[in-house]
Amino acid sequence: MNPTATPARRPLHPPPVSASPFPYHPGSLLSAEDLTLEDLSRILARATALEAMDPLVRARLLAHRRVALLFYEASTRTRTSFELAAKGLGADTTLVSSLSSSIEKGETLKDTGLTLRSLGAETIILRHNSSGAPWLLEAETRLPVLNAGDGMHEHPTQALLDLRTILAHLKPTAKTLTAKTLAGFTLTIAGDILHSRVARSNMMLLPRLGARVLLCGPKELLPELAAATRPGIAIERDFDAALRQSQAVMMLRIQAERLEGVQLDLEEYKANYQLTGQRLAVHAPAALVMHPGPIIRGLELTAGVADGPQSVILEQVRNGVAIRMAVVERALTATARPATNKGGRA
Repeated sequence: MNPTATPARRPLHPPPVSASPFPYHPGSLLSAEDLTLEDLSRILARATALEAMDPLVRARLLAHRRVALLFYEASTRTRTSFELAAKGLGADTTLVSSLSSSIEKGETLKDTGLTLRSLGAETIILRHNSSGAPWLLEAETRLPVLNAGDGMHEHPTQALLDLRTILAHLKPTAKTLTAKTLAGFTLTIAGDILHSRVARSNMMLLPRLGARVLLCGPKELLPELAAATRPGIAIERDFDAALRQSQAVMMLRIQAERLEGVQLDLEEYKANYQLTGQRLAVHAPAALVMHPGPIIRGLELTAGVADGPQSVILEQVRNGVAIRMAVVERALTATARPATNKGGRA
């Protein structure tokens, strides 16, 4: 498999007999699409249970199990919350970064993964700059792999923590998720949609629960070809109009590191798409304000909005630990399927 290519995804309903073999391991979380509504309900319920558990009891659940964090990209929130989540369950963690390992010398992802497996890693949490890398790693190691962000493709645990944040405010009593749990709810995602793996995972997840997702941004960051190809997703260029329809708005930063060759007038962008206190008060006075981080204050939103009463940004960060405890536990307690020759692999 080419690690730079996005793998073929299975249809949502129902999966055909010849569906993709991924994930090989039932504890893996490669894509938001890999989770059924029953899976989502279990993960959210387990996150709540683990969060409420006595820390001393919780720390015995995965005592001395081995978790490797393999990060090819810089990260604060995702890396730290995964590490705190694993350690909160009692697991031993090791961090492997591209700047302090044989990766810097040119070692391939396959060889790094096989080395970690040989050293005793029982699951690998991977952030990589190539779309599709988690699928390659799982296929080669057959370990449970948790996708912590792959290129411009997906970030499934971010979508899960975003969902938990939304439900806490809009559907706090929801226990079992259905296709109508978020019926009538609209989320606007505004900013650099083109390069956002967070946007993609939310687009895959939220409409399955009945939500509507509006994508908002200039054509440089939201090409027409990225328009709605799924039910529940639409493009709205007018930010004010999008806000008026929304119960929550997720602001995305301009990913300068991915903008080579893109011409963008930042002053014009701010005039049309920056979330200010005045814009929020006029068009969405009750909407939740979300952001996956890192925030660039004064660009996609003002400091007053980021710190204001409608902001749930730090709540999203806190929810990340609980969600990631649930998926790490799931990775290390799910029973691996017997190896087959599917896809030509033993």
